[in-house]
Amino acid sequence: MTHAPQGPVLATENLLTDNPALYERTFHDTGDRNARFVHDLVTEFGTVSETAPRLLDVGSGTGRDAARLTELGYTVTAVDISPRMVAYARTKYPGITFEVGDARALTTPEPVDVVTCLGSTLLHLHSSSDVAAALTGFAGCLRPGGLLVVEMRNGAFLLTDRGRRELLDEVSIRETEWEGVAYTSRTTLSLDIPAQLLLRRREWSWAGGDSAAQHTAWRLLFPRELRYLLHSSGLEVLTMFDEPGPLTEPAWPGDGTRSTALTGDRLHVVARRVDRAAAP
Repeated sequence: MTHAPQGPVLATENLLTDNPALYERTFHDTGDRNARFVHDLVTEFGTVSETAPRLLDVGSGTGRDAARLTELGYTVTAVDISPRMVAYARTKYPGITFEVGDARALTTPEPVDVVTCLGSTLLHLHSSSDVAAALTGFAGCLRPGGLLVVEMRNGAFLLTDRGRRELLDEVSIRETEWEGVAYTSRTTLSLDIPAQLLLRRREWSWAGGDSAAQHTAWRLLFPRELRYLLHSSGLEVLTMFDEPGPLTEPAWPGDGTRSTALTGDRLHVVARRVDRAAAP
């Protein structure tokens, strides 16, 4: 691991997960919108009667969602694959359990009432077998009747003219100031159609002529495909919609009407663990 003089930690090629405080400066979300989204859906579709329902947050990042969900009355355990993110979250929110973990191999000491997987965390798994392993693991962590709440990019958006225009034809430029240093990121997206991936290249530059390049990708899942994977993993889809959501305009809850066109940029799913042992 290296540390640039008066600059960020450069441990991997992902500048933001290496520097959680920079991540929070770049993305100013407080966690409130995700927490409200989850709580509203759990209230609508859940059968939770406990005063502090158990919730597992997968892909917890800097811990902001977990902190807000705790304030709403949940007993939260949070998991992220980045050790630096987990260390940062533990320091900032010492009353919450944060663990380093892989979405493909999750277990819990006892079943939980809710599993959340937001911010396209699931799509960082690129093979169908890895996605299926994660969903099966989520189901295994839930009690029978427990809920999975998932929020992600929608592969079907790339089938629309608007989607290709907004995602593939534009360069996104973002400027962030952190610890007295100005950072600029330039992000471009492209498609790997055979692999069913949306590729992202993000180039960072900051004072002193330093720079870093990051290459990441999201698996493109389509609504019908996702339904099949959830069903195969022991999960019954209760609702699937593209708008509104935490990252849509209008944002959740919007006017209270959910679009099932499923062509928008985001895909939102609530699924229930099926108790197959009790099935006739």
